[in-house]
Amino acid sequence: MATLTQEMKDMIATQQCFVGTVNADGTPNVAPKRSTRVLSDDTLIFTEGTGGETYTNIKRGSKVAVSVVNRDIIDGYRFIGTPNLQESGDLYDMAVAMSAKIGMPKPYAVVVIHIEEIHSLKPGPSAGKKIA
Repeated sequence: MATLTQEMKDMIATQQCFVGTVNADGTPNVAPKRSTRVLSDDTLIFTEGTGGETYTNIKRGSKVAVSVVNRDIIDGYRFIGTPNLQESGDLYDMAVAMSAKIGMPKPYAVVVIHIEEIHSLKPGPSAGKKIA
């Protein structure tokens, strides 16, 4: 497992994250996931509220890539990992409560991503390179 730094955690908390998966025919799928947040030093989480391609791909076994970029400081990261769908249990119940509180429909699932690799998205020679 790769470990998030405080800088990475802060960026995830303040910037839009995009989640990439692979469709059954091999084409990429990228979707904004506003609910993306840090669960622990090596785990991200987001609420799957639409039940669309991302959800379908994860159910089918797709790995995921989560990208976040801060355009103001020209820096960013890509986190690659294996997702785990939770459609019941404590994390799911918290997501249901959070969704209800902000007037959103009941989510399909909570997606827990165990980070296996971290890549830099900073421009220059480190762009795309694995850093953890």
